[in-house]
Amino acid sequence: MADSHGHHRDVDVPDGDLLIHAGDFTLFNGSTFAIRDFNEWLGGLPHKTKILIPGNHDSGLIYPEWRELITNAVLLINKETVIDGLRIWGSPVTPNDWGVFGPDTPQERQYLYAGIPNNTDILITHGPPFGILDRGTEPNKPQGCRELLDAVRRVRPQLHVFGHVHEGYGTIRSHGTLFVNAALAGSGHDLTVRQPITISIHTRIHRSGCLSPVSGKGET
Repeated sequence: MADSHGHHRDVDVPDGDLLIHAGDFTLFNGSTFAIRDFNEWLGGLPHKTKILIPGNHDSGLIYPEWRELITNAVLLINKETVIDGLRIWGSPVTPNDWGVFGPDTPQERQYLYAGIPNNTDILITHGPPFGILDRGTEPNKPQGCRELLDAVRRVRPQLHVFGHVHEGYGTIRSHGTLFVNAALAGSGHDLTVRQPITISIHTRIHRSGCLSPVSGKGET
């Protein structure tokens, strides 16, 4: 899931082993209250592991002391974690996101994404790669990141989860990667229409597993 924008308590979250939130859990965050509330909500969910990356709206997490308020999830900001043998790398960086988490230029993003390990199984970013589930209110203007697309083509993760472009909600498989735009916010930030997307891992991934979406909007 992604882009719950403060309405996380309205979401019917299915059970599972791993919960991923790909950013924008607040709406123009300006206090610690929104972070504390979201963290409390995370703590009440049954999932064994929860992973969170910030989005451009979650600007309070630029402060190290605010990051410490997230105690019920693994917070990834341009780094990797390993969960049950799965290598997971996450970043909040999004082009045209007011420079909240930077980097701002294509060259800086290229340098950052060059650090994504080649053996990454699951990639989590707030924004989409260029041309993949990234069409917003102006369909002829893709909003994804070209440098991120280059990195995905290099790494070829089994799963890439993102949000940010609300209109791109859904899944698509391309070149061995299952792409998931998990943005829940619809028109006017309505969260009553879309559901969190559940992924079934049929075998252990380790570069040979098979991933399929089993709920939410179907694969295209």
